[in-house]
Amino acid sequence: MDPVTILLILFGLALVLFATEWLPVDVTALLLLGALLVLGLLQPKEAFAGFGSDTVLTLASLFILTRVLLRAGVIEWVGVMLARRARNAGGVIRGMLSAVAGVSALTSNTATTAVFLPVVTGLARRAGIAPSRVLMPLAFASILGGTVTLIGTTTNLVVSGALPALGLQPLGFFELAWVGLPVAVVGLPYLFFVAPRLLPARDAVLEESLRAYLADLTVAPGSPLAGQTLRETGLGRDHGLTVVAVRRGSNTFYAPGPDFRVQEGDTLAVEGAPDRILSGKSTLGIFSKSEQKLQVEGGAAPVQLVEAVVMPGSPLAGRTLRESRFRERYGLSVLALHRRARTVERLAGLRVQVGDVLMIQGRAERIAALGDHLTVLGDLTEAQRDLRKAPLALLLFGGAVALGALGLLPLSVAVVIAVALALALRLIAPEEAYRAVEWPVIVLVACMLAFGTAFEDTGAARVLTGALSGVLAPLGPYGLLAALFAVTVALTQPMSNQAAALVMLPLAIGTAKALGYDPRPFVIGITVAASNSFITPLEPSCMLVYGPGRYRFLDFVRVGTGLTLVTFAVALLVIPRVWPF
Repeated sequence: MDPVTILLILFGLALVLFATEWLPVDVTALLLLGALLVLGLLQPKEAFAGFGSDTVLTLASLFILTRVLLRAGVIEWVGVMLARRARNAGGVIRGMLSAVAGVSALTSNTATTAVFLPVVTGLARRAGIAPSRVLMPLAFASILGGTVTLIGTTTNLVVSGALPALGLQPLGFFELAWVGLPVAVVGLPYLFFVAPRLLPARDAVLEESLRAYLADLTVAPGSPLAGQTLRETGLGRDHGLTVVAVRRGSNTFYAPGPDFRVQEGDTLAVEGAPDRILSGKSTLGIFSKSEQKLQVEGGAAPVQLVEAVVMPGSPLAGRTLRESRFRERYGLSVLALHRRARTVERLAGLRVQVGDVLMIQGRAERIAALGDHLTVLGDLTEAQRDLRKAPLALLLFGGAVALGALGLLPLSVAVVIAVALALALRLIAPEEAYRAVEWPVIVLVACMLAFGTAFEDTGAARVLTGALSGVLAPLGPYGLLAALFAVTVALTQPMSNQAAALVMLPLAIGTAKALGYDPRPFVIGITVAASNSFITPLEPSCMLVYGPGRYRFLDFVRVGTGLTLVTFAVALLVIPRVWPF
């Protein structure tokens, strides 16, 4: 059997596996790479070149830099600032969706959706709008923003990285903005006015976990909460925190009403999910006195945050944390406590019981020495936010992007240097940096770059594009662009966006050249089509809102089809004018 036939068979099998996800996409890609090596269609040097490519290094670095921004609370801070200025909540939701698209142009759309989800839900409730009518537009807005810059989505970077091997120049940093901005400008009004009418009114399920913690948080000088009533603070509506008691001096006010006015120095006993407590602590000007004392005693040593359950026989049982001298005994601080039965007591006055779960913060070696009476359930360290690091995190990220966009340094060099500085300045721990990298995407991209090399070297690309050019030639350049766009959109529904783009790219370039067209407009069309996946909830951003919005599969088909048609129409109008055939 000749090499071209073998490669086309492998290509067909890979498409089936990508579409069915019978195996994870990265496993399929590795099997494909292994088959190419075993069958002699690629030499080891060619096969493994993708793992050291600029594209892979840029992707890995951007994953880490996005995590740095998240850990510094930058994206969350943007959402809170917008929410705090809300007067007309309905209008602010539209402003928030526009901000989401803007933020997503420079960071991961998945991370942007995750951070803005609770803020947008709170604003929807303030406006009397069912959260189901804004959460899907939130996810779609983050996807629209990704088409504006080279680093807006991993798909854009993957396409750009694959182009040199196919004989074309990589994408410019803002090259996609010529079509991405018009798509966003037309797509956002669709999300503002059309999508909510197509979506059912269902309440949201915000918390992923039923475990609610009780924490004592003190209002710091200058906190935006000071001087506001509990209703005005939006602690429950916007931030998912319920105030069960307030201590002011020697007085404690239990179950305070919505008109209770908060003052500086008040200690609020709040109940909420771990991520909501940590988010409030970093953005609302409230702090834990226990944590503050531990920081003074322990200096700037890195700390860990864990959940630990109180076991039978624990010396803590039956005592308050102060009576058991927890901080002095263990050198750790308790930020919050979870108990099955709801309570309106302050954390400081609560007697610990067997089965209670404590949110404990402190140095890793101290946590490791807790003993058998406190069993660690999980690590929450990466959920913490530290706004003190935000300016430096922004400087590194913005500097890397600016250097790459202006061409002063290759983007890959700029982001690698930014990651090295972030690690050296302890904005992120090395272990967390490695965990931030989406390794399945890295493996998929590296393997598919190698497959692209084999596709060209064996002549399979010429055979397939020759057959396609014969079928598509009568359509003309506009018809060809429309056909390639439609096929790419169809492929992105069952398989990953990156895989769909890498599959379509050599076919589009080869077909365009065979028909005498400039391949650039078709590359842009495939990139836009692969980046904008709206029809099914399989896109990670869509999966984040699928459960909380109580959506059904057909909800995405109903709303996403219209937005896909809008994207399709704008792309077909703009692309040939900016990149002539």
